Amino acid sequence: MPQHDSHQWTDSFPWSLSYRWGHSALTADFDLSADTPRLLGVRRPGDPEPGPEETKTDPSLPLVDLVLLGQGTGWSRPRFTGTAIGARLKYRAHHSTCGTTPDNTTADTTGSSADSDDHVRWHRLTFELHDPATGLTAFVEYASPDGIAALRSRVRLRNDGSESVTVRSLGSLLLGGLPSPDDLSVFRARNDWLAECRWYTEPLRDSVPDVNPEAHGGTGHAAARLAGRGSWPTDGHLAMGALQHRRDDRGWLWQIESASSWVWEAGESAGRTYLALGGPTHDEHQWRQVLPPGAEFTTEWAALALGDRFEGALAALTAYRRVVRRPHPDHIRLPVIFNDYMNTLMGDPTTEKLLPLIDAAAEVGAEYFCVDAGWYDDGEGGEREGGEEARGEGGGGEGERGDGWEGGDSPGGWWDSVGAWLPSVRRFPGDGGIRVVLDRIRERGMVPGLWLEPEVVGVRSPLAAELPVEAFLRHEDGTRVTEQGRHQLDLTHPAARAHLDGTVDRLVGEWGVGYLKLDYNITTSAPAHLAHSRAWLSWLSSTLDRHPGLVIENCASGGMRMDGASLAVAQLQSTSDQQDPLRCPPIAASAPTAVPPEQGAVWAYPQPSCTDEEIAFTLGSALLGRVHLSGHLNRMTQRQLTLVRDALDTYKSIRGDLRTALPCWPLGLPGWSDDWIALGLRQPVAGAGPVYVTVWRRGGDAERSFTPTGCGPGDVRVEVLHPRATAAAARWDGSQLRVSLPDAPSVVLLRLTPARPSPGHRHSTAQSPVPALDQLPPGP
Repeated sequence: MPQHDSHQWTDSFPWSLSYRWGHSALTADFDLSADTPRLLGVRRPGDPEPGPEETKTDPSLPLVDLVLLGQGTGWSRPRFTGTAIGARLKYRAHHSTCGTTPDNTTADTTGSSADSDDHVRWHRLTFELHDPATGLTAFVEYASPDGIAALRSRVRLRNDGSESVTVRSLGSLLLGGLPSPDDLSVFRARNDWLAECRWYTEPLRDSVPDVNPEAHGGTGHAAARLAGRGSWPTDGHLAMGALQHRRDDRGWLWQIESASSWVWEAGESAGRTYLALGGPTHDEHQWRQVLPPGAEFTTEWAALALGDRFEGALAALTAYRRVVRRPHPDHIRLPVIFNDYMNTLMGDPTTEKLLPLIDAAAEVGAEYFCVDAGWYDDGEGGEREGGEEARGEGGGGEGERGDGWEGGDSPGGWWDSVGAWLPSVRRFPGDGGIRVVLDRIRERGMVPGLWLEPEVVGVRSPLAAELPVEAFLRHEDGTRVTEQGRHQLDLTHPAARAHLDGTVDRLVGEWGVGYLKLDYNITTSAPAHLAHSRAWLSWLSSTLDRHPGLVIENCASGGMRMDGASLAVAQLQSTSDQQDPLRCPPIAASAPTAVPPEQGAVWAYPQPSCTDEEIAFTLGSALLGRVHLSGHLNRMTQRQLTLVRDALDTYKSIRGDLRTALPCWPLGLPGWSDDWIALGLRQPVAGAGPVYVTVWRRGGDAERSFTPTGCGPGDVRVEVLHPRATAAAARWDGSQLRVSLPDAPSVVLLRLTPARPSPGHRHSTAQSPVPALDQLPPGP
């Protein structure tokens, strides 16, 4: 039995030797009554204390979940819990610290500190365990930011033995003792190209049936299980999940912070629910790691947040995401970005097309201007960016591109020849070349940006032969990874990294580019991808170290790499490639589940062919995130430009509140085909600021009522912020907000502020406070 220090140990549970660790917002209880410690539970103040029955968790659930080649997974058990080696890992020591200065127990694999916010105190706890049979030593690392109900966990494994071992699976967090599957619902989020962040829920018992374990002497093998594979880690599902208690509304929400493969499962053990989170495994992903004597391997971070219901847990996870990410001025300023791609130039930029767009973007108030795909292409015609369409295999938005679409459906010549990232002479003729465009952007008061797909090299690119073969990601037999005519760089190799350093230093250091949209339009699941993904994040961090003012947007055919590890380094996240504005609301409304609002890039692409209402609709979808403006603004009338400018002015007037706001869904998490959708943003402290609510109507009844989180009983002032001219009306009746949207489709952005009632005044009603449309300036 382990020894303990009196100042570190408590007997809060008289029936076992236990250790409680944590802070004012979260505590974790550990059972140390046996040689192998166990994590009994993680809870918030006020959550039910565990009783004797709840502490009787399965002893086969230790702190570490580990499988080695030749060692097996345990007795008749295909899952990676209750493993043969986990129970052999014996307690050696533990230590806990608290402070704002990062130490090597929390340094992550990105090259930047895991504890990014210098003003946050971090509580850290490490258990040291040892397996005498193999000589393996495991360091189980927990960390939690003070005052936030979130726990992050990972495991560092060191081979202190005399023989090499091969790791097949090593989990990041294993937690037992959660309530029975009878009491829980499980949440998962489908995440597909053009249809991101689609949450759904079901009783956990639907995946974990009650098999009467008493009659069989053991628990069944069923579990709710999800896995992400390869270089698009969020293709299919987000690397997230949640549990919610159906009676007392406690919520547990998690994310696996991996830009590569991952797996999680929630199952039953000893009548309670367990949760296992981790990165790649051999069985799921053909991954394995050989550890010679003295070598180490560290898992990906996993984070678990707690709160009341899904929304409360997400509030804690949002706060956690903000403190673990790399600090950057972009998170404070939230500038408006114009990108020439979506439903506009579609990968066919030229000096002639860009100059009038630049002038128009500046006129409506854009602050960054990004030249998207195609600026390096000396071939003929445009190119579709992202997913299947980039390979010319599909249409876009079911044919609903809008009249402004100008790109070609067939792949251009550059798709399999990229890699050098030099500007096209044909597209940007003359002595100045592309610098004429970049200079014009700066002259109009904006920061220039460029699209880049740095991790790929086309098979026809000279670089495919010039770089050493080791600079490319390879399969186990040594064959280069080749997908859709592209090779995949392996950034663990110095030549690959030097190539990208030279490219970015030229674009940023010599050309003065201040924004890079880094896209990634192929996918691979080569076993070596995990190491590359960590090197990729380390390279991003080193790039920002050299160019601290640079803003990086993370994109992979929209949201196919929308993971916690990437979002801790990149400033923005592309949430979708969806081109149909009517299909954007469920994506825009759900995006804050995956990314804080101030990092979630949402397209708004008004066109000259749009009605005023259509312009208002597409712009309204982006106002509670990061506005990514596109569209042929240079062809618009002055009246239409006024509508765009008004929307951006509204955004600029509220963006200071968005950077600290927490999301809520007054009508519930949106379904893909819902007629009414609502996204709210509230301040962390109720009453400390206004509540913003965007409401979309795509059909159904003309009126809905609901109560947004943060608006309690009493009088509330209601303002319509967008559109400035609208038939929409909103009224607070003392306990609910009643919203009327006579037209469909339509959108309205509201600001709700608690107000002191005046004598005889009981309700607050808001309609458009500005002139009607026929009073706006006419077009030319």
